[in-house]
Amino acid sequence: MKIFALNFTMGVITGIPLEFQFGTNWAKFSELTGGIIGQTLAMEGTFSFFLESSFLALFIFGEKLMGQKLHLLTGIFVFIGSWASGYLILATNAWMQHPVGYEILENGKYVLSNFSALFSNPWLLPAFLHNQMASLVTSSFVIASIGAFYLLSKQNEEYGKLFLKTGIIFGLTSSLLVAFPTGDWNAKNVAIYQPASFAAMEGIFETEKAGSEIVLIGQPNMVEKKLDNKIAVPNILSFLTYKDWHKQILGMDKFEKEELPDNIPALYYSYHIMVGLGTIFIAIMSLAAFLLWRKKLFKSSKVLWAILFLFPFAYIANTTGWYVAELGRQPYLVYGLLKTDIGISPTVSSGNTLFTLLGFVGLYLVLALLFLLLVGKTIHSGPKPIKH
Repeated sequence: MKIFALNFTMGVITGIPLEFQFGTNWAKFSELTGGIIGQTLAMEGTFSFFLESSFLALFIFGEKLMGQKLHLLTGIFVFIGSWASGYLILATNAWMQHPVGYEILENGKYVLSNFSALFSNPWLLPAFLHNQMASLVTSSFVIASIGAFYLLSKQNEEYGKLFLKTGIIFGLTSSLLVAFPTGDWNAKNVAIYQPASFAAMEGIFETEKAGSEIVLIGQPNMVEKKLDNKIAVPNILSFLTYKDWHKQILGMDKFEKEELPDNIPALYYSYHIMVGLGTIFIAIMSLAAFLLWRKKLFKSSKVLWAILFLFPFAYIANTTGWYVAELGRQPYLVYGLLKTDIGISPTVSSGNTLFTLLGFVGLYLVLALLFLLLVGKTIHSGPKPIKH
């Protein structure tokens, strides 16, 4: 619970500045779209965050006072609140990725004309489920890694075995679900609604006549408009995307330069890092689950070391996944409607932006080191049995 509380606290501390940035750095964006995104963000702060934060205090500090059943109930409310919070935030992001149910007034402002369309957005459910499965991957891998650490260091071994079993079962399940169907569903949405971004993240510079290859390895060469040192499998991408081996997928050569993402290499590498790590997660967790079933896992030091070193990589996979989502939407804040350079605050200079960015980088670096120190201390101290 302490590690969960630390993660929650870091989320709050780093999330509050994001809220203020709507007014400070993105004033024009907030002015034009506030009638839509303000509704979902207000609902998230009023209902979801209030619910999860209220019951979180009871969940962390109230177990001895409430007993196990009421303690479990508070945990369920924290779960509901956090998932509802994710849903409402993703509803906001889904509208930015694929705007629906809106009208544009004469003054250029966007207003909601269909409230139900906001929550039936075809982008929302796949993004939400993919995001939540990715968060489950992270939490499962953290638990499994702590269990592996206890067994390798020969301390708290009974807890270590429990952590490993729990982390591996949930880790394998969520790793599979984050790839299919949720990841597959998301990729198909990008292909349908953001075809230029799809071509960029897959590294398709030129449109192929019949069937597109899937790139396993390659480096984008933006000068010659090609992938260097490419290793690819023919026609697989067309089949995975459209269930048709010969379906044509448009390359970046079919789009105007202004419609392509601003930073194609960053988008391409982020996507392939995310997919590559996801594949590794499935492989390692499948092997661990097999050894667990054969009752050989706890004595397999090589697999335990592999699980231990997965600790940071789940966070990296999550971060690169969000890079894909946000870099892929560029050069738009609201895809197809509002360009990023239009949504900035006109009175905030680039120097001010750079200064505050460097300040936040320094602050977050200190917070990250503090977070790692506290998590490491909590893990080393080990779980304390509850006295009844």
